[in-house]
Amino acid sequence: MELQNKATRLWGNFFNVRMIQIRTFHMTWFAFFAAFFAWFGIAPLMIVVREELNLTKSQVGWSIIASVAVTIFARFFIGWLCDRIGPRRAYSFLLMFGAFPVAGIALSNSFEMFLFFRLLIGIIGASFVITQYHTSVMFAPNVVGTANATSAGWGNLGGGVTQIVMPLIFSGFVIGFGFTEAAAWRLSMVAVGIVIFIIGVAYYFLTQDTPEGDFKDLRAQGKMPESGKVTGQYFKALGDYRVWILFLIYGACFGIELTVNNTAALYFYDYFDVNLVTAGAIAASFGLMNIFARTLGGIFGDNFGSIWGLRGRTFWLFIVLLGEGIALMIFSQMSVLFLAIPMLIVFSLFTQMAEGATYSVVPFINKKALGAVAGVVGAGGNAGAVAAGFLFKGTMEWNDVFFTIGVVVAIASLLTFFIRFSPEQEEEERALFEKAQIDLLKIRAERAQKALEESVRIVAEYNRKHDKEI
Repeated sequence: MELQNKATRLWGNFFNVRMIQIRTFHMTWFAFFAAFFAWFGIAPLMIVVREELNLTKSQVGWSIIASVAVTIFARFFIGWLCDRIGPRRAYSFLLMFGAFPVAGIALSNSFEMFLFFRLLIGIIGASFVITQYHTSVMFAPNVVGTANATSAGWGNLGGGVTQIVMPLIFSGFVIGFGFTEAAAWRLSMVAVGIVIFIIGVAYYFLTQDTPEGDFKDLRAQGKMPESGKVTGQYFKALGDYRVWILFLIYGACFGIELTVNNTAALYFYDYFDVNLVTAGAIAASFGLMNIFARTLGGIFGDNFGSIWGLRGRTFWLFIVLLGEGIALMIFSQMSVLFLAIPMLIVFSLFTQMAEGATYSVVPFINKKALGAVAGVVGAGGNAGAVAAGFLFKGTMEWNDVFFTIGVVVAIASLLTFFIRFSPEQEEEERALFEKAQIDLLKIRAERAQKALEESVRIVAEYNRKHDKEI
């Protein structure tokens, strides 16, 4: 059953947090931002960790793989959990549980212990699935791509901000409080763990599952299928070939972003001879593009969809994915810093637009198992990161690894042509899109009418006062 009362506007109501849709939007992107920050909080400090724990290149590679490997399974599970208990409880539980390994990594005194906690921290990467799920049920078809892309993009921004902020927090503990470097990186991660635990509690009290209420109440009212039917729909979604194509595509965009978040600081430190803070700042420029880049991917996805329907969304996905592959190949050949940085930014632009474009398609695959689809596709991102991680732990030079990945991404863009929708679904979605547009026009007309009436009232009041004065 299609949920009602979905928001038809995002930007027009952006600051109206009394609307549950808008309040949820802000909470979900901020929660994902915090989760992403914590997930990759250790990455910009790896230069220090590598020295203290005497990690080899292979061990650094394994830590990169560990940080994203468990997220694959977590995202499969969390999609099912969202369909079953709702995104509100799923997000709160995930953040509060995930806070413990984030802070617990401070206990690491060997490679094995560090790897164990790095693996567990990857669980909070499943927060992405809940973010996309929650915005998908809150926003109508005419704006869902934009809402999904913006919430995810601003959340991914945490991966860029952490590259700048974590070295500063680390420096604050060393310079401001006199801690050793070994203690400083540990205290930095403990502080982050405390913050995401608090956000998990806040999420429970400030959001609800859908515009109409929580899953538990809607099921009692007969507006949603019983939780026992969720598993059947989950496996039905797994049998849809389009889900697995999007799984591979998302691995070719978000998977590469995860890889760059884990490797960029080390890459610039080792290959361009810059210091810790500078390497972090350059790496941050990649993640900071999420301020607008992923949103652009969703906006153009919605615009292509308004003109050419669902196939328009997939064609836009092809364009940005191909652009990502080409940009990465060019970036890998840059040997001068002032050329490498602009190409990193161009590559980032296409990568994050491809992510936004992917999740402008996801909500239309299977609405009865949205959590399953979002979870499987999201897991694809981590699967791509794991695959790329094995290349970085080998003997190949890292610039050659980037070039190889660029070729793979360009080839993966061709998969978009295999994502098909039936004529009936195209027609159904076009009708829903037009309905959302009509609802939006009605809202604008009502507001214009109220503004006109207020203007007439003000003019009439002025005339009455003017007549009295005469």
